[in-house]
Amino acid sequence: MNFARGSRDYEHLFGIAYRTLGSAHDAEDAVQDAVVRWQSLTDDEREAIRVPLAWMTRAVGRICLDQLGSARARRESYAGIWLPEPVPGTVGPVASSPRPPDPADTVTLDESVSLALLRAMESLTPGERVALILHDVFGMPFAEIGDIVGRSPEACRQLASTARRHLRAAPRFEADDGQRGKVVHAFAVACTTGDLAALMDVLAPGVVSRADGGGLPGIARVPVVGADRVARYLLGIVARSESHGLTINSRFETVNNHAGLVILFDDQVAAVVDLAVAEGKVHEIAIVMNPDKLASWTVR
Repeated sequence: MNFARGSRDYEHLFGIAYRTLGSAHDAEDAVQDAVVRWQSLTDDEREAIRVPLAWMTRAVGRICLDQLGSARARRESYAGIWLPEPVPGTVGPVASSPRPPDPADTVTLDESVSLALLRAMESLTPGERVALILHDVFGMPFAEIGDIVGRSPEACRQLASTARRHLRAAPRFEADDGQRGKVVHAFAVACTTGDLAALMDVLAPGVVSRADGGGLPGIARVPVVGADRVARYLLGIVARSESHGLTINSRFETVNNHAGLVILFDDQVAAVVDLAVAEGKVHEIAIVMNPDKLASWTVR
């Protein structure tokens, strides 16, 4: 088996870990920990494992389950709003496992890495999150999930059901890339040109903007709500930056499987922006400015 970074098996495992933990750094650590466990097996033990990827999937699931508790404690003491770490490009193809024949409100592959849904999943218990991701997104049977979370298959089915019920209270957004691209472009142009009317036109009336600055000064530590307030807040950031002599540019890139924005101050990556779009309007804005979460973007 090939578990090296960039291989299909690695991307599969990373996709599970990232969706479960919401952090690329923590996901990489989880996969590497599982690889170490695999390598520590004897040749006879590895030979006895019929499906190595399934063994590694269970190992990654258990590691993530253990990490979720401590991760939640860290996020409760986080400076300001915590947002998931955005990942360039696409995140983790699913290995050849069938999608479960569950109700229409199951979490889809692309939706499961949107920053909006990853943030919403913070409300789930570790068991609920692991069961939901492994079953709804990766098609793992509840009997196998039970081996990971230490519950019966029926209990795991209930965990996933409860997780879906909690997520129904959170907005679910469309993944229409054609429409989305136009909205993202209009949003970027309005922000960079300072056009308040154009920006208001692309925002939904109840739009919510959240910014993760990791304690940086000048970044709102509570959500900003409403089209007028959000528009003036965003343009205020642009105006303050320009008043300090910074040149602001944006580039369109794939952020967590769909069209997003990278904001540059003097050609240095300053933020990654993910927009939740529905019916031609921006309903949620996630702005990640914490430098610790931009490492994978600054080296590109």
